[in-house]
Amino acid sequence: SDSEDEIAKEMATHGRLDNLSFFAFTATPKAKTLEMFGTPDANGIPHAFHIYSMKQAIQEGFILDVLKNYVTYDTYFKIGKTIADDPRYEKSKANKALGKFLSLHPHNLAQKTQIIVEHFRTVTKNKIGGKAKAMVVTSSRLHAVRYLKEFRKYIKEHNLSNVDVLVAFSGEVEDSHGRKCTEANMNDGHVFDDGIREKFKEDEYKILIVAEKFQTGFDQPLLHTMYVDRSLGGIQCIQTLSRLNRCYPGKEDTMVIDFRNDAANVQKAFQAFYTETSLESEINVDLIYEAQKKLRDYKVYSDEDLKNAVEEERIDLDKN
Repeated sequence: SDSEDEIAKEMATHGRLDNLSFFAFTATPKAKTLEMFGTPDANGIPHAFHIYSMKQAIQEGFILDVLKNYVTYDTYFKIGKTIADDPRYEKSKANKALGKFLSLHPHNLAQKTQIIVEHFRTVTKNKIGGKAKAMVVTSSRLHAVRYLKEFRKYIKEHNLSNVDVLVAFSGEVEDSHGRKCTEANMNDGHVFDDGIREKFKEDEYKILIVAEKFQTGFDQPLLHTMYVDRSLGGIQCIQTLSRLNRCYPGKEDTMVIDFRNDAANVQKAFQAFYTETSLESEINVDLIYEAQKKLRDYKVYSDEDLKNAVEEERIDLDKN
């Protein structure tokens, strides 16, 4: 992170003092950090004197597992197509609602915006007792601005409420119409810098669109879902997805829908720090049927239970 670079830079300007000790704690140490604070082995290679792994932190309940519900959009799309096309699936209103935002593979920001907003409204919105928030990670400041415009357009056209959006990026960018765009003039009430952190805490603001900013060091426990539309690799990948891992009362899980990255590469990025990962590169849809058979054999639920669940979902969808 930037703070690690600053510490390493500051330390590099001073000699070693026998009566001064420094202790660094980080989940994702950079090479410079290990060189500065690590303990050299027999070959002179520096290592951390102790490791508190992500696996252990997850097991002990300090953070959530952000890879547990990570899925690329290609896989998500495949699941949606299977549900839509497979006659073995019941054509209930709940499944139709799922298919609503999985029926179109995105080729532009408008389509991605529709998918993100509808996923948020049908899935994320109900998480953490209705308090859940989401982050959209974009590849550039211009993309962030264009996403914001598409979000506001979609929300206005569909008369949606309580899904206000904020955007975060540094400096100034010129849009396609020559307008100078900044955080201040793109956010309601001229919100910028630390004001975004405070504004995003308010219940009405549900989605934060970012370009570089807030991908590291941003602590918002109500963040539940991340929509990734930029290439991520190495430590940057871990730091970005880890914005979701904060615990909060009623927060039982997280979700990542990734439009750009390969699942195997994300798994590889986490491996060095994660120790053990639950991320799968693909989801086998046939496992749904196997699980269904096992549950029916054990009589965990009845057909009447299913009908009641579908009816409750229908009522909830009709309200929304």
